[in-house]
Amino acid sequence: MPATIIDIKNRTGLSLATISKYLNGGNVLPENKIKIEMAIKELHYEVNEIARGLVTNKTRTIGVSVYSIESIFNGTLLKYMGDTLRKAGYGLLICDSNQDEETERKNIKFLLNKKVDGLIVIPVEAGNGIIELVKNADIPLVFLDRAAENGGCDCVRIDNRMAALHATNVLIKNGHRDIAIISSGKEYTGIERCKGFTDALKNVGVEIKEDRYFKGIHSIEYGYESMKKIISMQNRPTAVFMTNYEITLGAVMAVNESSISCPEDISMLGFDDLILSHVTNPAMYMVVQPMKEMGEKCVELLLNKIEKKNTDMVPVELVLSTKLQEGNSIKDIN
Repeated sequence: MPATIIDIKNRTGLSLATISKYLNGGNVLPENKIKIEMAIKELHYEVNEIARGLVTNKTRTIGVSVYSIESIFNGTLLKYMGDTLRKAGYGLLICDSNQDEETERKNIKFLLNKKVDGLIVIPVEAGNGIIELVKNADIPLVFLDRAAENGGCDCVRIDNRMAALHATNVLIKNGHRDIAIISSGKEYTGIERCKGFTDALKNVGVEIKEDRYFKGIHSIEYGYESMKKIISMQNRPTAVFMTNYEITLGAVMAVNESSISCPEDISMLGFDDLILSHVTNPAMYMVVQPMKEMGEKCVELLLNKIEKKNTDMVPVELVLSTKLQEGNSIKDIN
């Protein structure tokens, strides 16, 4: 039979009030703390988190909703978030929205009903409906990777537009002017990166043909199918910019199955230094996001709100910098 708080009382001789205070995070005398901790260890006492939550109105649980659990990008962020939360004594409750806004809304309602202490959301799209859902629950909310369209929510992200502009400039510097882009026409990140791509080419006076824009969704399948179409073009572009990891992976698969090679026949620049850039030949040029810092900063921001260290009502937006990892996938055609 599991040990109870009564067993700790009998072992230590302390009052139930003192033991309860310690178990719920309160301060007790140092000598009493030692007695309680020794009893907990000897009795193999496990805290009843549900009962403690009723007393403290805290579950020590953070709800996380991601647009797709299949995404290696999301999985990496979840790892860093989980590591940081674990050190702070919190657990994760994760929901997959499967790229569907209605599923996302149901997930948010589910997490709120579980009385999580805060929410981290990597939203399907702009996510404005999420803010309205959470507002009445009166718990902190942080968006990660994708900002809300109209603001109104704490957020940790990169400057997607500027990251794409800098990346496209590398292709331009190597003489490329006829460049295609494979991106999302739906997700915030893809839309912003497409804007940066357009900015860079307009800055050098290049008018981009409509058939150089491939706007679908961030997926391996879309990257693969789009690159197959590009390869089959009679007037094939000299370079392709892939704006997320899954798209990059699909595009590389398509090139590997074809009779053309990179960078001799087509130059390629991708997004996110996860696994792909370490196993491809040639090594890929990649825009690298600060994944660890993104995961840690969003948790830090959320916990500050939960623990009332930051009571500022104005939404906080942390915009982190990217870097470019060089490779051999871009041919200099100057």
